Amino acid sequence: MADIRPFKAIRYTEKAGDPENLITQPYDKIDPALQREYYEKSAYNYCRLILPTENNKYETAQQRIQNWLNEGILSKDYEPAFFVSRQEFKLSGKACTRIGLIAALRLYSYGESIVFPHEVTYSEPKTDRLNMLRAVQKDLEPVFLIYSDPDNVTVDFFSEITKTKPGIEVEDPFGVKHAVWRVSDPENLKLLQRAMENKKLVITDGHHRYESALAYRDERRRSEKWTEDSAFNFNMCYMVPVQDKGLVILSTHRLLRDCELTNDILKALNVLFAISEIDPTVEAIESFLKKHGEEHAFSVYNGSKAYGLLLKDENAASELVNASCPKEACLLDVVILRDVVFKHIMKVGKLRMDESILYAESTRNALKKVDAGQAKLAFLVNPINPETVWQIAQKNWRLPEKSTDFYPKPVSGLTMMDISPEEKL
Repeated sequence: MADIRPFKAIRYTEKAGDPENLITQPYDKIDPALQREYYEKSAYNYCRLILPTENNKYETAQQRIQNWLNEGILSKDYEPAFFVSRQEFKLSGKACTRIGLIAALRLYSYGESIVFPHEVTYSEPKTDRLNMLRAVQKDLEPVFLIYSDPDNVTVDFFSEITKTKPGIEVEDPFGVKHAVWRVSDPENLKLLQRAMENKKLVITDGHHRYESALAYRDERRRSEKWTEDSAFNFNMCYMVPVQDKGLVILSTHRLLRDCELTNDILKALNVLFAISEIDPTVEAIESFLKKHGEEHAFSVYNGSKAYGLLLKDENAASELVNASCPKEACLLDVVILRDVVFKHIMKVGKLRMDESILYAESTRNALKKVDAGQAKLAFLVNPINPETVWQIAQKNWRLPEKSTDFYPKPVSGLTMMDISPEEKL
């Protein structure tokens, strides 16, 4: 049973200034250049909390939150609420809208089969976020999850609430318009709680933060008295129906830094793939992938030539990947690329991020990296369908790293949740 609760959000006040100068991308999307840019925007930019530049970043974040609360830059709501969050954006010239619910979701271990991961996690980022939780005792950014709503109960509610005036509207530097509605009416709160209670949820973004929150919860439970209503038993989450037409996954392309596309490799590829030479341009590569969106299709670019690859034999490919996983997971494009192309055909050893493999979120950027000599080969792939991610995660099978790029990211800085020991939900 998925237990969601309204919470007393901590939010910026008007005293903080223009929200456009305050909001940020999630902490793990902020590189040093963007970090500097955020710092220059405002003395109260949210980056100063989620990713301070100071050496003692955890203490700095904790002190800033307390100072900003004392100064009236931040304010905690008197009344608990849910929040409906909408993103409006354009993708390939098409207008898209995605709507979800921000709520406090009870933390469930993966073994409870209520919340499911879909990607592998690593210890270093989890340690970082756990240290941040220990210091600030706040959920600073929502974890992004998806759930199924075939009866449109939450979808219809979102449709009605978004006809009213939002509490905040702000556009980020990527041209995405964010709007938030506060929901505090007791009947509406009950409606949403009932609608979500039998749901299963899959994490799309924020695996490390979710697992850090589980670790923090377990620490608090060992160190003091607690009840089921203690706020640290919950995590601030942004939840979107998998049926939402604005739920978009972008491709994440793979670039190999040290491998050449030799004639021998092309011959080996030809055993399992139908190979055709295509124009080495962004437009031609994207056209090929789109045309073959229902097949296992790839493109490879080496700086002067590009080839389209179409898998000829699914059974032969299945034998070369992990036979213990379900077929729909084994035969995902990113798995075929990793296990069949890289490991079996190209004999590539262990791939280490930034050392032997790079990732690019657009075809143009992938080709640019090869042209600039940052990598020798770019392998271009089609994106995974959200429904596929939803189904695979519930089979307890995790995708390779960088398999999904849900777009756009929920911005940080719109809501914060208090999870200090005395806070109850």
